[in-house]
Amino acid sequence: MKTELIPVGGAGHLYAERAGDGPPLVLLHGSVHDSRLWNGIFTELARHHTVVRYDARGHGRSTPPTAPFRYEDDLLAVLDHFDFRTAGLVGLSMGGEVALDFTLEHPERVRSLTLIGASAGGHEWPRSPQLDAYAAAQRASDARRVAELELSLWASLGDRAPGFEVIEPMVRENAETGSAAEKGHALDPAEVAVDHLTRIKTPTTIVVGADDHPEIHTIAARLTDGIPDARQVVITEADHYLPLRTPGPLLELLLGVA
Repeated sequence: MKTELIPVGGAGHLYAERAGDGPPLVLLHGSVHDSRLWNGIFTELARHHTVVRYDARGHGRSTPPTAPFRYEDDLLAVLDHFDFRTAGLVGLSMGGEVALDFTLEHPERVRSLTLIGASAGGHEWPRSPQLDAYAAAQRASDARRVAELELSLWASLGDRAPGFEVIEPMVRENAETGSAAEKGHALDPAEVAVDHLTRIKTPTTIVVGADDHPEIHTIAARLTDGIPDARQVVITEADHYLPLRTPGPLLELLLGVA
C-alpha cells in the first residue's frame, strides 16, 4: 500500500491510500467518517483492483477547507492525480451523493457506480425529532451531540454488531471537523440529482443494509426506479455502516459489479 497527499484548492491536500493492480476503484466515505470506513474490504479489493480510498476535505488526515469547495472537484483531482481515465466509484451516504453528482457531471470518467446507503441531492427528508436534533447539532458544530446522534441514528445495531470498535472512534474524531467541512461545501441548488436520474447510463448498483434508517430505503427505491437498469441489493444484519458490519457480503457484491 502506498500513501499520498493529493493537492486541492486553497493550498490543501487530501490524504489517500492506493493498493493493488487492475481496474481502478475509488472508495468514498460519509459525512462524519474517513477512509477507515473501508478497513474491512480494502485489502481484499486490492487483490483484484487498483483501489484508492481517501479522506474527504476536512476529514481524517486531509486538510480542512479554507474557502468554498466542491467534493466533486476533489474527486476529479483524485482521478487526475492517479491518471485514472475511468474508475468504478463506490460511495456510502454522503460519499454516494458525491459519486452520483460526479457521474452526472463527468459520465465519461465513471466505469461503474455503486451507491451504498446513499443520500441524494434534492431528496426532501421527513421531519422527526431525532433528524431535527441531528441537523441542529451540525449547524451548531456541537461535536459531542453530533457523534451521539450519529451513533444512535445510523449505527443502530450498536456495539453488539461487528465493526463498532472502528465506528465509534471514527465518528467521534470526525464529528467536529466533518460538520465544518460540510458548511464549506458549495452547493448548486439549481442542479439536484433526483431531477436527472434518467441521464445516468453508467451501470449502477444500489446497496442498502436491512437495518438502515427507513428513509435510506426510500432513497434507495427512488434511485433504483429512476436510474435506467439500476438494480438494488439489500444486505441483512447491516445498518448504515455496512462496510464494517458485513464486509464479506459487500466484498462479494463489489467483486461482481465494480
